[in-house]
Amino acid sequence: MKVVLASASSRRRELLNRLIENFQVVASDFDENSVLFQGKCESYVMELAEGKAKDVCGKLPDESLIIIGCDTTVFLKGKVMGKPRDIQEAFCMLKALSGNEHEVYSGIAIIDKFSHKTVKDFVCTTVKFSEIDDKCIKNYLKKEEYKDKAGAYGIQGYGGVFVEEIHGCYYNVVGLPLNKLYNMLSGMGVNL
Repeated sequence: MKVVLASASSRRRELLNRLIENFQVVASDFDENSVLFQGKCESYVMELAEGKAKDVCGKLPDESLIIIGCDTTVFLKGKVMGKPRDIQEAFCMLKALSGNEHEVYSGIAIIDKFSHKTVKDFVCTTVKFSEIDDKCIKNYLKKEEYKDKAGAYGIQGYGGVFVEEIHGCYYNVVGLPLNKLYNMLSGMGVNL
């Protein structure tokens, strides 16, 4: 059975490669703005993940395929923090995260194109940032690591120095919760 990752993320590709050696990558063109946040982060990320997987599913021929969609977002005090639009928004995000606990949610949707079966699930990890001053934030932003990252940081890179504590799945914060994905794929009969 062929596996397709519906993501252009190099982080997700690298992580999926730990579970599956041979898979195809097809970037999704799903409009994330078409999904409105309605108060439940877990529903929000699962709907985004499913939208990405369905978009890629529609681009591929009818054959035996497993398509994996994933979406990760940061949730702080009732507000969703997606990817920053620019450096000013990234600064504001990191300033808000400083000294606080936040949640990182990842939704996973897996579509079996042959059977038309879809399974969805999510993972939530709590992350606590230490206090970070403006100078430290500005220095971090110069590295441009914040680009294309929910909450404007990457725990696997220099942004990891801001993290004081983590409760839950580390790989979820990176962008692909491996344990959850492994169990979901196994449950769908994928040979891992």
